[in-house]
Amino acid sequence: QVQLVESGGGLVQAGGSLRLSCAASGRTFSSYIMGWFRQAPGAEREFVAVINPSGGRTSYADSVKGRFTISRDNAKNTVYLEMNSLKPEDTAVYYCAARLGTILFTQGGRYDYWGQGTQVTVSS
Repeated sequence: QVQLVESGGGLVQAGGSLRLSCAASGRTFSSYIMGWFRQAPGAEREFVAVINPSGGRTSYADSVKGRFTISRDNAKNTVYLEMNSLKPEDTAVYYCAARLGTILFTQGGRYDYWGQGTQVTVSS
């Protein structure tokens, strides 16, 4: 069982930056792939980024590529999402998710554990 708690969301102006964190419980964090997803009001949940257990491989949605960076610190059981050059269309609730394995799944249905989400609002 893994419990995930996101933090770091907030209100920021367009062009600004935020760093989201997701702290995981459990002693096997380094065995999980970790993903970030987001859901805007009235929209479906969408993939943002994913990182493999060692942190050596990542994948991003085209909409955030070059602006967002996913990373992890296995010693701290934490995954991060550094978000730069934020746009109003990045406004959403951001969720982290986890599953055992090494394949960088981008489909939310492939993940077994989810956090409660953190709100990110980007004003124009």
